Amino acid sequence: MRDLIIDLDAIAANYRTMRDRAGGAKVMAVVKANAYGHGMIEVALKLEAEKVDFFGVADVDEALELREYGIETPILAWLHDPNDRFVEALDNDIDLGIANVEQLQRVADAARLTDFKARVHLKVDTGLSRNGSTMADWPLLLAGTKDLVEQGLVEVIGVFSHLSSTGPTEDRAQIAKFDLAVQQVRDSGLDFELRHLTASDGSLSYPDAHYDMVRIGVALYGLSPFADHHSAEYGLRPAMTARASVTQVKRVEAGTGISYGYLAHADKDSTLALVPVGYYEGLPRNATGKHEVSINGKRYKIEARIAMDQFVINVGDDEVIAGDEVIIFGDPSAGVPSADDLANACETINYEIVTRMGGRFKRTYLGSVE
Repeated sequence: MRDLIIDLDAIAANYRTMRDRAGGAKVMAVVKANAYGHGMIEVALKLEAEKVDFFGVADVDEALELREYGIETPILAWLHDPNDRFVEALDNDIDLGIANVEQLQRVADAARLTDFKARVHLKVDTGLSRNGSTMADWPLLLAGTKDLVEQGLVEVIGVFSHLSSTGPTEDRAQIAKFDLAVQQVRDSGLDFELRHLTASDGSLSYPDAHYDMVRIGVALYGLSPFADHHSAEYGLRPAMTARASVTQVKRVEAGTGISYGYLAHADKDSTLALVPVGYYEGLPRNATGKHEVSINGKRYKIEARIAMDQFVINVGDDEVIAGDEVIIFGDPSAGVPSADDLANACETINYEIVTRMGGRFKRTYLGSVE
């Protein structure tokens, strides 16, 4: 058994918690990257039943997949390559993030081939230095957009940006730049409906920057966006549990080397438990010697080298048999290791841990929409 247990009721509860914190602003549920590893379609169906305002995805393919499964809620896709299917996007009522004049022209060309105006959200780079128009190029993008609006090809739905989450000083500077960029949009004569800037971390840190909509990603899945604060502090509950079954146990003599490189040896006659999860499933190899798993309510460190398909736990003289459940991470309120624990062991972030889970793991959903 290799399972990712996904608690959709927890995700719905987390959504309601973040919606209540939004202070009346709309909420975009970010379901890119297979809903951070939780299953994009199942999560979207659950949140559509909660009447979420918007879905956010990285690219058009993700948005089209949501439409194929019957999702009717507005969707924004914002990360485009030169060959993205903009005509299909417009035919399927998908909003598009626009970061430069070249993208704007391609969207206008797509609109000329359809019966629909392109619904766009103009993205300005306020300091993250990733996707978005520079402040220097912003007036040119606004002028081009206004021309296309007057031609009836484009409708501006939103103006947005993204914080770098570097710290309060840097974030506040970005908020000020965003306000300036929004004022420039207004001064250009363009109408729009939505301003959105903050993701989970910014939404929790800067209530005054919620504007008209917040984009909630990692918090939906019950994880804290901050390394120094736990999700429970915000009323959030982790939705993913990664578990497996012991597939084999064996007794070995003291001094026996365990797994590749013999990073661990049995310090006495011991029982070894084999667990069929490795880095193919997304368990980082560098968790070796640091992360603990839970078997029968007791924690054991993964001392021996994690391999592609498996790892070995030395359980000493404890009674562990084939078929016993192994919790790799889950909800810490249940007394098991958390995704944060695994992230800390690997010197990474909880976002990466849950998103990378895959391989031979099977997702099992609790609370699915019928």
